[in-house]
Amino acid sequence: MDKEVTLYVVRHGQTYFNIYNKLQGWSNSPLTDNGIADARAAGERLAAVPFVAAYCSDTTRAEQTAGMILAANQSQPAAHLTALPEFREEFYGYYEGTDMAQAWYVAGAPHGAPTFKAIEEKYSIGKAKDFLKAADPFHQAEDNEEYWTRVDRGFATILANPAVHDGDKVLLISHGNTLLSLMERYGQGRYDLSVRPANGSLTKLRLTADGITVLSYNEKNEK
Repeated sequence: MDKEVTLYVVRHGQTYFNIYNKLQGWSNSPLTDNGIADARAAGERLAAVPFVAAYCSDTTRAEQTAGMILAANQSQPAAHLTALPEFREEFYGYYEGTDMAQAWYVAGAPHGAPTFKAIEEKYSIGKAKDFLKAADPFHQAEDNEEYWTRVDRGFATILANPAVHDGDKVLLISHGNTLLSLMERYGQGRYDLSVRPANGSLTKLRLTADGITVLSYNEKNEK
């Protein structure tokens, strides 16, 4: 029987790179005190949700956020956490750790879109990935196709988990650009992609073998 799984997708807590407005991608920077508070607040909001499994990217910020949320969770038995590279943020290649405004200017200005917002409005978030790979002198940044091939493997892994059954709830710790990318792909134009999702915010997705349906996005108080 086909599974229908509800994903509770939480953006990781605030990090120092978030404060400094730097592209974080596959890089690591620690959670700030506010980031720890983000994670603990999300844990309190989701304490009563019966998670059967939990996933995050294999980055420190995601693993720490997941650990604090699961520490507050009352599921019995406790949900097992699996960290997967498939759920990492977009890889920014040469521009990892670069000031966001500078990186997106280099990527978008040759196309008449000198900011991330301008790229998103004139083209798409997917095209922003393509532009950044083209601008990368090493061409190691992920383009849109490479990015989704990786992330889709992660979603397929969740559906293939024999411990996850039809109707179950699964926790997933994710990243800002990934959430925006998901909204562009599956949000049917209902969400403002110029506004980044808040650290510790909750997005609910319905996951099936046929794809993803967005149930809610960027909520800070929803359970």
